[in-house]
Amino acid sequence: MKYIIFDYDGTLHNSIKIYKPAFMKAYDYLVVNGYAKKREFEEEEEISKFLGLSAKDMWNTFMPNLPKCEKEKCSSIIGQAMIEYIDKGEAQLYDGAIETLNKLNEYGYKLIFLSNCKSSYMNKHIEKFNLNKYFIDFYCSEDFHFIPKYEIFKFIKEKYQGDFIVVGDRFVDIELAKKHNLFSIGCSYGYGNDDELKDADYIIENIKDIIHILGI
Repeated sequence: MKYIIFDYDGTLHNSIKIYKPAFMKAYDYLVVNGYAKKREFEEEEEISKFLGLSAKDMWNTFMPNLPKCEKEKCSSIIGQAMIEYIDKGEAQLYDGAIETLNKLNEYGYKLIFLSNCKSSYMNKHIEKFNLNKYFIDFYCSEDFHFIPKYEIFKFIKEKYQGDFIVVGDRFVDIELAKKHNLFSIGCSYGYGNDDELKDADYIIENIKDIIHILGI
């Protein structure tokens, strides 16, 4: 059996569209409560670099000295805001994403969703984009207490036997593939930098390029 493990944000979902305004709501909360100084985030990369990280890793990177309760509060603000934006129809998949998933299904690939996200976020996207139509299973890091993706994969391979390909835009995706000797495809159009993807077997500039790499 042929399986493809897909990351979601920065791979299938152009998540900066809803993440940036949600992030700014949390940052405004920090300013009002004296934890941060008011500032402008002029470069999108200042915010997009957190996409693909778990909430725990994101806050430990951005504001490591912020009290744990405030990190959790801000994560909640971001999560709730993104759910609201999804409900308003503001979430967007990359052009060609659905077409690519359909094509992979047609050629017998079984698709598995694996994201460093919260379950409410994942379930909202499943509902919004009818992802059950394309994926056979869904995994999010919150359900595993935000352990690394390469550890979550151990549960996946216990359930499914066959050949796996990993597709993602961040180092955590390539790390998963490398630790388990799996074929990997890095997405340069996402939110990781070149160094994060340097160990990928292939690097693509568009989600539709997967079709050509697999010879479909």
